[in-house]
Amino acid sequence: MARSDRPAYLDLPPDELAARARLGLTHLERCRVCPRDCDVDRLEDEIGVCKTGRHAVVSSCFPHFGEEDCLRGWRGSGTIFFSHCNLRCVFCQNYDISQATKARAERGYTPEELAGMMLELQARGCHNINFVTPEHVAPQVLEAVALAAARGLRLPIVYNTSAYDSLDSLALMDGVVDVYMPDFKYWTAAASRKYLVAENYPETARAALLEMHRQVGPLRLDPDGLARRGVLIRHLVMPGGLDETRAILEWIATELGRDSYVNLMDQYAPAGRVGPDRYPEIDRRLRSSELAEARAIARDVGLTRFDERRPHARLLRRLVG
Repeated sequence: MARSDRPAYLDLPPDELAARARLGLTHLERCRVCPRDCDVDRLEDEIGVCKTGRHAVVSSCFPHFGEEDCLRGWRGSGTIFFSHCNLRCVFCQNYDISQATKARAERGYTPEELAGMMLELQARGCHNINFVTPEHVAPQVLEAVALAAARGLRLPIVYNTSAYDSLDSLALMDGVVDVYMPDFKYWTAAASRKYLVAENYPETARAALLEMHRQVGPLRLDPDGLARRGVLIRHLVMPGGLDETRAILEWIATELGRDSYVNLMDQYAPAGRVGPDRYPEIDRRLRSSELAEARAIARDVGLTRFDERRPHARLLRRLVG
């Protein structure tokens, strides 16, 4: 565990990152990188549910100013957005890059190229490296971080995930990831089967969050209000889904602690495969009354730390100056 505010991976023993990366690659041979357990040889570019072979596919790479305040700060969160996903959320807002079949083959990025992206984001002044949808490419992430650290990477690592992670992959990230940002989507198997096409999502997510919390604890901020270490939990409040919300928030308060940092997300909008004829019960935006009730539930179960959007003072000065 890191003993200072510098990134955790800098406190690992020499060559530990490279050793972790080599171990991670063995998980690709008969793929067990995520809970799908596809059993395909991704080292030979065989593909399973995630449609990703030996090398990770990147959709975008940029300083992100739309993340939580403690991540974006005043210079942005250095986001590397991976294509494809191991879930099949019917309402995915990024359906075109997470699930839709592409007419052309997509090029994977080598670990050297991924490392270069990280170092470029650092050079642009980003506060952290934010891996979005890394569940299916954990070994490739480790490869790239090992190379980037050897070349001077010094930014905290954010693991921005759906929480559909394998415990083996999370074990590889112990001492590497500084901030885990899981999105706990559904509590029940029935809802997970219907909307995520993953009936085992709830127990998988609970186990993953417990492991993340064991590794890094509750979210800790530095004097500038930037996330340095810990777990930041997202929950997208769904139309008609307040029973799911209550169960999730009660579990967080009980099992992870009332000091857990939670972002109750209100931006749901029909997308992906949702429409009047398919999943009509969620073919609407969230009502303000539903969000208000979700917030009341969070307070009722004893949670006290919530993400509230307000531009950082340094960002405001830059915008008006």
